[in-house]
Amino acid sequence: MALKMHPSLVVHVGDWLKTEIVEPAQVSVTALAEHFGVSRQALSTLLNGNASLSADMAIRFEKAFGIKADTLLRMQTAYELAQAREHEQDIKVQKFARAA
Repeated sequence: MALKMHPSLVVHVGDWLKTEIVEPAQVSVTALAEHFGVSRQALSTLLNGNASLSADMAIRFEKAFGIKADTLLRMQTAYELAQAREHEQDIKVQKFARAA
């Protein structure tokens, strides 16, 4: 049986990146966006928790800061699943039964 993480323990990967990686590095969003070759708006939207982390962006963070892209993407998936679990009672799907 898999361990269930309480939704309150799951944080958006963008918020985590901002507080644990970008701010301690004392780099501006503008400078980091230029370094990454992405728009400031795209990076800011991610870091403010308003966009999902893409695989490309995860690789950019991996190359720049050494944090594994796989780890970042697992954080993104955990966040999205926690968000979906908050309203899973609204998802009306019956178990699929195969014909014999």
